[in-house]
Amino acid sequence: MALAVIRTPSLEPWKPLQRKALPAGRPREWYVTHNRRLKAMRLAIALLDAGVYVPSKATNASIRATAQHIGIHPPSDTTCRMVRTFIRHGR
Repeated sequence: MALAVIRTPSLEPWKPLQRKALPAGRPREWYVTHNRRLKAMRLAIALLDAGVYVPSKATNASIRATAQHIGIHPPSDTTCRMVRTFIRHGR
């Protein structure tokens, strides 16, 4: 017998997780790539929330406008390609 569980929404506002320090001792390129992936993921989520579900609709200009809208530095061309890759493989 299946039982449906109804969850009530929390009355507390959403709080982001606290950031932890990155592990020490890695090569610099690892940190650059890691931070680029985080930035690309934030941008991909913002674009998906805005209704951009197709990578061809996520032009460099629209990605940079989204970055400005959410308050992060404009991404490089490499990061823009990574955003489109995240959108493409998110299906």
